[in-house]
This record gives sequence, C-alpha cells and structure tokens, in this order.
Amino acid sequence: MVVTLPESGSGMQGKRIAAVDIVRGFALMALFLVHMMESYELYWANPQSGPADAVFLLFMGKSFSLLALCFGFSFFILMDRAAQRGQDFSLRFAWRLLILGAIGVLHGVIYRGDIIQVLAVIGMLLLLMHRVEDNRLLAAFAGLLLLAPSLWFQLVAAALGADWANQPSRSSHDPAMAIYLGGTLTETLRANLWQGQVPKWWFMLEYGRVVQILGLFVLGMLLGRIGFFERLDRFTVSRRVALACLVGVMVASYFWRAVVFNWFATFGHGDGANRMFDAILASWFELAGTFTWGLVLLELCRTPAVRLLDKLAPVGRATLTLYILQSAVFVPLFYNFGLGLWDDWSQETRLVVALVAIGLQVWGARLWFARFHYGPIEWVWRALTYWRRDVPFRREPRRAGRLCTA
Repeated sequence: MVVTLPESGSGMQGKRIAAVDIVRGFALMALFLVHMMESYELYWANPQSGPADAVFLLFMGKSFSLLALCFGFSFFILMDRAAQRGQDFSLRFAWRLLILGAIGVLHGVIYRGDIIQVLAVIGMLLLLMHRVEDNRLLAAFAGLLLLAPSLWFQLVAAALGADWANQPSRSSHDPAMAIYLGGTLTETLRANLWQGQVPKWWFMLEYGRVVQILGLFVLGMLLGRIGFFERLDRFTVSRRVALACLVGVMVASYFWRAVVFNWFATFGHGDGANRMFDAILASWFELAGTFTWGLVLLELCRTPAVRLLDKLAPVGRATLTLYILQSAVFVPLFYNFGLGLWDDWSQETRLVVALVAIGLQVWGARLWFARFHYGPIEWVWRALTYWRRDVPFRREPRRAGRLCTA
C-alpha cells in the first residue's frame, strides 16, 4: 500500500492548531517548573515548605493532564487527516506509539519519572475509542473515567474490609530513591531500568492516573471532532460558563477539601478508604485546575495577549525534544552521580534557575523553527512513523509569519 506523506505544515492551521500548540507549550513549561521544584523527584526525600508549595498548587497534576488532553487531540488530527486522504491510519498510529514507547524507555533510563511510556501504553486504547462514532456515548464514557471510578472501587473495597485495599500504598515503597541520593551513574541507570520504574507504575494504577489519562485522551479526541479549537468563536459562551463553574469548583475544593475529608474520616472506614477518598478529592481539584488553565489560555488567545502567548507555540511543537533535553541537563545537576545539587540549591534558587531555563527554551524554540520544520526528535519520530527519510526538515528561507492570530 502506498502511503501519502502529509506536507509539512499543511492541513488545518490558524487558530486551532496554534491554540493547541500554545496550550501544549504552556503545559510543558509548567511541568518543567514542577520538576525543577521537585529537584526531579529528590525533593520528596526531604520535603519542606516554601515556593514549591505555590508551584505544586498551581501546576502539579494539571500540567501533565493538559498534555494528555492535547495528546488525545493530536490523535484525532492524525486520524482525521489520513481519512481525508482516503487512508486508515490505525496500524501506523499503533506503530507510531511503539516508537514513542521506545523513546520513553530510553528517556526513562535517564529519568525514571518519564511520562512518555505512560502516554504510549494508554494511547493504544484510543484506537478502540476512535471506532465509537457516537460522540454522546464517548462523552459519557470520558466523564465516567474522569470521576475516578477505580478510586471509588478501591474506597468501597477498603470500607468493606478487603485486605488488598487496606494495604499500604505500594508506590510509597521506593528503594531506588537511596540510589538517586547516593549512587553512581551506573547504579542510577541500572535502577531506572526496573527498580525505579515500579513505584511510578504502581502510582499510576493505585491513584487512578491510568483511568484519568484515558478519560483525558477521549476528551481531547472529542474536542477535535467538534472543532473546539478550530472554531473558538462558536464556543465562546459555553467556554465562559464552564470557566466560571470550574473556578468555583477550584475555590470550593481548596477551602473545603480538608473539611470534607475530616467529615468522611469520622465514619471510621480505615486508612485505606481515607487515602482513596483524599485521592478522589485531589483528582477532582487537579482536573478542575487543568480545565481552568486550558480555558483561560483559549480566552487569552482571543485578546491582545496572544502576541505574548504566540511565543509558547514553538515550544508546543517541540515538546518531545524539550522534555527529554530538560532531563538530560538537569538530572545530572541534581542527582548524586552528577553535581548533587538537590539539597544545595534552595527552593528560591531552583525557581530562578527554572524561570531562566524556561526563557531560554522559549527563545531557542523560536529560533529553531525559523530554520526547521520539526524538533530533532519529532523529526526522527515522524520519519520512523512513515519509514521514510525524505521528511522535510530544514526550511527554505522565507519571510517569518505569525504563529497565532486573535
């Protein structure tokens, strides 16, 4: 079968694609800021109050979810463009995910917190979801997943006395942390192959992240189907009503979460049930924050602030390259096998370094895309997806244009 390679930069452009790139770029920089305040997870060996608390409140759990939402939308774009060319992209998308998973495995050797593997594994389920043509059915399914059904199941099981549901969290057992804090490069890389990965995957399963990510994938695909990013003007009223409701949910969650949790704890269901109920409340707060950030960015894209937001669009087009580059630079700075600065740099220092690094990434991405069509790893991923080396990489000299218009 002859596969037609889409032209670079062709297809649905303008506000829709640029808006998604802006959201994706914002999410990546927010995730990077969280990673920096975490010292790439070493912060949790000795957590302390400080600027990190504000960063975690604003971005933790929300930046990653925004990326998952954009992943689902990108899936729709790929499938839809192939369909317009009269092709079924399903097998090629599965192959694309296998490549992504391999990239994630390699990145996971550097940084065990890699999320690429997670996206690649769960992304396979999108191929099944794509075959469901009824948008209302998909919306109901996505809503169900975002209500954290796996956490509710564990909560009920724990409350009924199931032994497995009342065991200590498996993700809290993390023998690899001692290696990150005091091990050599060889020991760290070896730990990241398996020992360090196990707690991450347990966390994804125990705390409902796998289910939540699938829900966000499906929601992103649905937003693509209805043209949510392509026709921003059409959804103005709906967006603003949703934004007002979400802000209300966030404020209520922030001030009432402890009260609601304490009320639940009075029923005496035990630590397992309490832990799951707290995880449910946290999940809903993070989702409300995720959608709030996304809607705020879309609203700003229709104001003069778009001139500033445009600078994030190139970052959003190179998320894979920048995400891996961030780990390659900063993991050696924080971990013992490198400079071991995780407990030398104060939170204020990490915050300043992170903000400077964000500025450099925004600047570097803009310079890069003035000369190239794709980020380097994005180009390799695309070339391997189509198994072709003639994927355009370097741009022909031309007059630069704006990336997004209000």
